[in-house]
Amino acid sequence: MIVWLRIVVCVSLLVLATLLLAPVQLFLLWRNGPARRTLPRLWHRIACRMIGLRVHVHGALDTRRPLLLVANHVSWKDILALGSVADVVFIAKAEVKAWPVFGLLARLQATIFVAREQKRTTGNQVNEIGARLAAGEIVVLFPEGTTSDGNRLLEIKTSLFGAAAAAVPLAPEGTVHVQPVAIAYTKVHGMPMGRYHRPIAAWPGDIELVPHLMGVLREGAVDVDLVFGDTIAYRADSNRKQVSREVERQLKGMLLARLRGR
Repeated sequence: MIVWLRIVVCVSLLVLATLLLAPVQLFLLWRNGPARRTLPRLWHRIACRMIGLRVHVHGALDTRRPLLLVANHVSWKDILALGSVADVVFIAKAEVKAWPVFGLLARLQATIFVAREQKRTTGNQVNEIGARLAAGEIVVLFPEGTTSDGNRLLEIKTSLFGAAAAAVPLAPEGTVHVQPVAIAYTKVHGMPMGRYHRPIAAWPGDIELVPHLMGVLREGAVDVDLVFGDTIAYRADSNRKQVSREVERQLKGMLLARLRGR
């Protein structure tokens, strides 16, 4: 009974915060001012607090721009965690735009939607990402293309790094800074999570959203580590596959270290 009461209170407060902040964000999006990038961070912090997601940062966000953050993808909670520590914009598949609730929230955050199966529009989508990077926005890319079980890094799709290449000609110094970020869910109720409990945090594509969300709310205490790696300079003469391999190397190393408690 106490657990369900806590869930009702947390959800109610989150809905209230959303209803209060959404009109302000809509106005900021209409004005296209810099504040439209900062207000979502407040909402993400509130959301993390309400669902019991405790974020621990290791390393530091690079201060140089343009900046492309490249992270492994475990769950929708990745967005809350990253969005609570930096003014970021995400790249998401086009289907997310039509999702109930999540689609609206994504639009309010000025998410960049891409339709990967529509080859005719790929160039326009990449150019939009490049323009947003060049404008000083911190763009988050999940190069695995889907969510994992949280225990490993899936294969990285090198084609997605075309966003960095598109931003290079627009960058003031001809350089796009690519920074790997490992996302590791490590504890539940303060205890090491381990493989058995990691489904609490992970959201692979074959698990329905609502039951998973209720499971997270019932637990109410999950720790996630964000590990910022070494930034890689992406220039006109950079090799996309080499950059991808270096990102993959860093992500695997950082993820494994945090999952092992190092």
